[in-house]
Amino acid sequence: MRATTVTASGDRMRWVELPGEEPSRVYVHGLGATSPAYFTEVAVHPLLAGRRSLLIDLLGHGLSDRPTDFDYTLESHADALARALESAGVTGAEVIAHSMGGSVAVVLAARHPRLVSRLVLVDANLDPITPVPGAGGSSGIAAYGEEEFLAGGWEEVRDRVGPGWWSTMRLTGREALHRTAVHLVRGTVPTMRELLVELRIPRTYLLPEADGPLPGAEALARAGVSVVPVPDCGHNIMLDNPEDFVRVTAAALRSPRGRTA
Repeated sequence: MRATTVTASGDRMRWVELPGEEPSRVYVHGLGATSPAYFTEVAVHPLLAGRRSLLIDLLGHGLSDRPTDFDYTLESHADALARALESAGVTGAEVIAHSMGGSVAVVLAARHPRLVSRLVLVDANLDPITPVPGAGGSSGIAAYGEEEFLAGGWEEVRDRVGPGWWSTMRLTGREALHRTAVHLVRGTVPTMRELLVELRIPRTYLLPEADGPLPGAEALARAGVSVVPVPDCGHNIMLDNPEDFVRVTAAALRSPRGRTA
């Protein structure tokens, strides 16, 4: 495990590092998750092994510190991640990022372009969404006010998400969980989708095949983003179908344009 300070208050981000060749690969988890739990199996698969790999936890999550005075916007997450990567001597990384982590990765690539050479986004959030009380995921969490969430709303969320997601969500700071969800559903200006379209690096977007066509997929394809459905999986593609996840991710990382065929 490695660690570095990323805020003026001394808060530290931590990651599990696998040795290997450069350029580095950086794995970034989703909301209420942790990268070692979600990515270790695929990172050590023979098709992906052999690169220096950082399975990093964003502030407020997993192994990293959980400051209560951090705002947890997507921009602040991306800037803290940038400081961690700079401290680790990472430039031109291949970033593989899931869900909320994919949103952060898009912002990272837009704000700190020298740190990212290509993106593989795993069912990432690209657009603002409406908070919905009682809904699963970020929409339901963001529907609470912060005081309401801290006073007991988190327990309702715990019961809704079930033991699987809660096994890592329980490691997330409660302020971090709520603020990150609020900013995730609010999105960025320009939106994450608009930022992704403007990037000039190889970009691949993976989604569950069962979800049907990705909204706006044609426009993404015209901008050079490869949109790849993955069979037999839900939102957690790397956990539900690791073999196909590794296959399409390895193909995307080999391709000059991020395409898988």
